[in-house]
Amino acid sequence: MTQSDSLTYDVVVIGAGPVGENVADRTRAAGLSTAIVESELVGGECSYWACMPSKALLRPVIARADARRLPGLAAAVQEPLDAAAVLARRDEFTSHWKDDGQVQWVEGIGADLYRGQGRLAGPRTVEVTGPEGTRTLTARHAVAVCTGSAAALPPLPGLAEVRPWTSREATSAKSAPGRLIVVGGGVVAVEMATAWQALGSRVTLLVRGDGGLLARMEPFAGELVADALTEAGVDIRTGVSVESVTRENGTVVAVTDTGDRLEADEILFATGRTPRTGDIGLDTVGLEPGSWLEVDDSLRVTGHDWLYAVGDVNHRALLTHQGKYQARIAGAAIAARASGVPDLESDPWGAHAATADHDAVPQVVFTDPEAASVGLTLAEAEQAGHRVRAVDVPIAVAGSSLYGDGYQGRARMVVDLEDEIVRGVTFVGPGVGELIHSATVVVAGRVPVSRLWHAVPSYPTISEVWLRLLETYRDN
Repeated sequence: MTQSDSLTYDVVVIGAGPVGENVADRTRAAGLSTAIVESELVGGECSYWACMPSKALLRPVIARADARRLPGLAAAVQEPLDAAAVLARRDEFTSHWKDDGQVQWVEGIGADLYRGQGRLAGPRTVEVTGPEGTRTLTARHAVAVCTGSAAALPPLPGLAEVRPWTSREATSAKSAPGRLIVVGGGVVAVEMATAWQALGSRVTLLVRGDGGLLARMEPFAGELVADALTEAGVDIRTGVSVESVTRENGTVVAVTDTGDRLEADEILFATGRTPRTGDIGLDTVGLEPGSWLEVDDSLRVTGHDWLYAVGDVNHRALLTHQGKYQARIAGAAIAARASGVPDLESDPWGAHAATADHDAVPQVVFTDPEAASVGLTLAEAEQAGHRVRAVDVPIAVAGSSLYGDGYQGRARMVVDLEDEIVRGVTFVGPGVGELIHSATVVVAGRVPVSRLWHAVPSYPTISEVWLRLLETYRDN
């Protein structure tokens, strides 16, 4: 179907990031005609300003850190990183901020792409304002809002004139600033502090609360990452709020609530996300512009049998991989309802229920050491009413010793004492990002602890930490 054939589709998707692309992929696979609307680059935040460029910046940093732990190689990697080469490789991973390849993919699945600002204009109706004027798209079955989120900035007077960095500028900058202030203690803050410090910036990290870094993970994760950042040269200050920011003759001046005056070349605010729903016509269907959209487990918006909100906009789990998971669920649910299936598989872990959003969300923080987690922390499990016990061990097995001299790491397994299953797992240490999927399978599969003894880790790998966790649980 081409744009000139019809402006009526089975499904209209607003937003062509990885979430919108996956919704469209699933609906097209089910034989539903699908239109995708995108106001920026096809491929979205992840491809150009988040996951891909940030990890391209971080990979050389982590590889060098790993190499420095290996005799015979350490002496060869003492020189500073070649920042220009790292940034050039980053540019390759963003396709130099061109979306030709992504557009070809959309065309390849048989979806129609409309460039422009998409806005709801009543039930099942989307108006697209673009270079060719305004078009109206009507959806027979569903409209999926996949517009994602944007960086949230604090309400500081005159902040716009300072031209602060957000995650977008931090991942797309063309050179390392001499001095960089990072405000925040979450994933973006610690990853960008790691990257730019290694690329030559003097980094000061300002964390508002006293809870330290990575507050949504187990406390030891933030502690180990903070220790490593401090050792690398990052100046971490906790319990500090920024009260004013100005730019004087090109220099950023930040004044804190403790009276400190900090000067830098750039300042990055990594202080949360806000939904990109302020200008998509939510008021035309009785919803609040700028709000997060409440959905059921099939990702359908509460009170609207035709409207879906998938990915960051529903505020369930603001992670690209989790948004793509939701997209597969939503696409399957849209297709099932379109074909008249009377009862969806909506029970937990069913084909039309995004159960992992509640119970098995994995995440990797690409610092040195890496921090990786899935499921519930000990505190979250206790707050949810589960009777649990935390099992803590150092990551000290043959595989970690071989990985690098002086390997430092820690693991925690949160065990439900009544159901004898694992509710959550956290690993911190070099290389653990590639270990977390084993824990994700354990948590999502509700694998009994007794069965885990039969899951034999290969020797000598870091995965042997599973044996140490099981032994400690058994013996205590």
